[in-house]
Amino acid sequence: MPCFAVHCSAAHPSCKPTFIKPGYVCSSPVAMATLFKSWRCSPVVSQPPRLPSSSAVYCAASQLGSTRSCISYKRMDPISLVCEELHDGTHKARHAVHACAAVQAAAVTAGPEPFTCEPGQALPLGASQAENGINFALFSQHATSVSLCIYLDPSRTEEPTQVIELDPQKHRTGNTWHVLVEGLPLSGVLYGYRVDGPKGWEKGHRFDGEKVLLDPYAKLVEGRRVFGDASQKMADFFGTYDFSVSEFDWGEGYQAPSLPEKDLVIYEMNLRGFTRDASSGVGEGFRGSYLGLIEKIPHLVELGVNAVELLPVFEYDEFEFQRRPNPRDHMINTWGYSTINFFAPMTRYASNGGGPVVASNEFKQMVRALHNAGIEVILDVVYNHTNESDDKHPYLTSFRGIDNLVYYMVDLNSYVQLANHGGCGNTFNCNHPVVMELILDSLRHWVTEYHVDGFRFDLASILCRGTDGAPLSSPPLVKAIAHDPILKHCKLIAEPWDCGGLYLVGRFPNWDRWAEWNGMYRDDVRRFIKGDTGLKGAFATRLAGSADLYHNHNRKPYHSINFVIAHDGFTLYDLVAYNMKHNAANGEGGQDGSNDNLSWNCGVEGETEDNGVKAIRNRQMKNFQVALIVSQGTPMILMGDEYGHTRLGNNNSYGHDTAINHYQWQQLESKRNSQFRFFAKTIKFRKEHPLLGRESFLAEKDVTWHERDWSNPDSRFLAFTLHEGNLGGGDLYVAFNSHNFGVQVEVPSPPHGKHWSRVVDTNLPSPDDFCDEGKVRINNHYEMAPFSSVIFHAKS
Repeated sequence: MPCFAVHCSAAHPSCKPTFIKPGYVCSSPVAMATLFKSWRCSPVVSQPPRLPSSSAVYCAASQLGSTRSCISYKRMDPISLVCEELHDGTHKARHAVHACAAVQAAAVTAGPEPFTCEPGQALPLGASQAENGINFALFSQHATSVSLCIYLDPSRTEEPTQVIELDPQKHRTGNTWHVLVEGLPLSGVLYGYRVDGPKGWEKGHRFDGEKVLLDPYAKLVEGRRVFGDASQKMADFFGTYDFSVSEFDWGEGYQAPSLPEKDLVIYEMNLRGFTRDASSGVGEGFRGSYLGLIEKIPHLVELGVNAVELLPVFEYDEFEFQRRPNPRDHMINTWGYSTINFFAPMTRYASNGGGPVVASNEFKQMVRALHNAGIEVILDVVYNHTNESDDKHPYLTSFRGIDNLVYYMVDLNSYVQLANHGGCGNTFNCNHPVVMELILDSLRHWVTEYHVDGFRFDLASILCRGTDGAPLSSPPLVKAIAHDPILKHCKLIAEPWDCGGLYLVGRFPNWDRWAEWNGMYRDDVRRFIKGDTGLKGAFATRLAGSADLYHNHNRKPYHSINFVIAHDGFTLYDLVAYNMKHNAANGEGGQDGSNDNLSWNCGVEGETEDNGVKAIRNRQMKNFQVALIVSQGTPMILMGDEYGHTRLGNNNSYGHDTAINHYQWQQLESKRNSQFRFFAKTIKFRKEHPLLGRESFLAEKDVTWHERDWSNPDSRFLAFTLHEGNLGGGDLYVAFNSHNFGVQVEVPSPPHGKHWSRVVDTNLPSPDDFCDEGKVRINNHYEMAPFSSVIFHAKS
């Protein structure tokens, strides 16, 4: 028997409480969409009190979607109406409860016992525990009405248990709406807001007073609990909280690794994809979860990385592509670059569909376990856009309906009002003071609550745009992050470009704090290793730490995040196996993904049984790894490259929750004694040798370039010696041959009293490709194979 509560949200203050006569049977359903169009319905969860028999009102109720309409001889204060739907379609009014708007609080409608409300406080934003209740605070500059919707039964979210309408005279301070609700449970409550305001599309507003919106400051988000659960595809998202739990136990003697930036070796990874495949051996309910990652920490330790850069783990909707028919409606967002909320960990990364509270706890367990293994946690954060898309296909979730003009860059003089510098339909208004403070609060929250060690900012050039989209030389947000006392020990990494053409590699405003993804390193190294001409000088510059980009003010070589491969684009194997992208599975006719991959398939496109081609590919993958390891700066490798993961040529695989993006553990085992061994050995070598990963840029005394003619564009050979000086560790000789023919190398004399010992020759099969015992002595000549690289170590 369905029960509904009906109230008039537009009741006049002079109206007196009016009751429904028990037992009155409604007449034929009539919808009064004019006078009473603002009436809403909510489920009633307990028996209303007995009413005086003299109370009466003449009523007609009808079901219109999720609403009930009521006709009365006069407008009423908010009332609760319990309707019993009869077999003939009429509705019997059983009881009614009123909540007078004249009480010293906001108007509370529906529900068994209206909660007592007080004005509350404007700060902090979000839901917070106060001495005598839960305080809720929401910023909206342009809203004209705000209602807090409370759900006491998380399994019933069709309509709120209670709706608290905020009187702007009592519940608004400046542009913040707030209320303190007494008697609310300390956990298990869902909440959201209905926000209304000007409807002028041409003025940039996108208010919808019917939609319940997610609080931007919600610390936990409830919605779909199991990743990819199609039965919950259209689930809404609500804020929630848990003030009943004690503080997380980080453990006796716990401390974060606090690694120097110069010592980092970063492993970029997709948390879900890391353990989702059955080959991981992780239990079904734990695959693709925070706890699943914990089970595989020994692999990270064996590989030798000491920082993980997690693809987005803020709450996002993996079904966003399936909300309407479109060419991508077969895809599931598995990368997460479409944030719903900036404070909540991804709920569906909890084990066994545990929900938001479990997700929060397990995220902390993951960070603690990684820290205890000496591995730092860097989060890939997306503050440049949200999931709410554009005006053509809006996905109203939160910011858009709360205050579109504040949270997004809007050009009222343009037909397409929403700026799109991120390529996803909207651009977050990062340097608006309110939005800037939200981003800072979010970052602080992840540091203080979850103990993360740093952040990589997706499309960070957007953080350098003003509210009108114009580039800023000294963006307030970037400066504030650099100087924030809570963030002072965090690693800060910018992806220094955006989709609007603001390319800031080497020029990102930094205050000597910010590091950058060095896109020029990627491009120059790819081109030289595959044998392009005229790249020797650029290649040498990248190996030496990109001083042309970063040797200014007090910046260091480690501010260059050196990478050949990242999550978007080809994997390392695909870089040496494909000349062209193969993105048909994405459903966009091959129009998506970069066409300029700077790749070389070594003679055959895709898979082949040609042993000669396979041998070159194996050498090339090792050559790229050697370049990363010997370069000054911070190396970053991509999850799966240590065994040669393939996406079959797809260079834009964000929407595939399949083996394309899932770590293939059985393939790792097949490469454990070859490619994986080489990666682990070279990483260990870098971490142990003081000449690699220097604090400062190379001086003339630190390096000898064995080159007579830098201007020869046809030369694809480069060799140099790093001198130990006061650092110790022994000189290193490094050479790269990217010619398609062998080169007889004249090896320089080693320092007095020492000899050259071969460490690496990528032309040799495992285990001879890496020899760390110093057993192979090198004379003054060495034959280098085509497409190969070597490292010699000076030893006594």
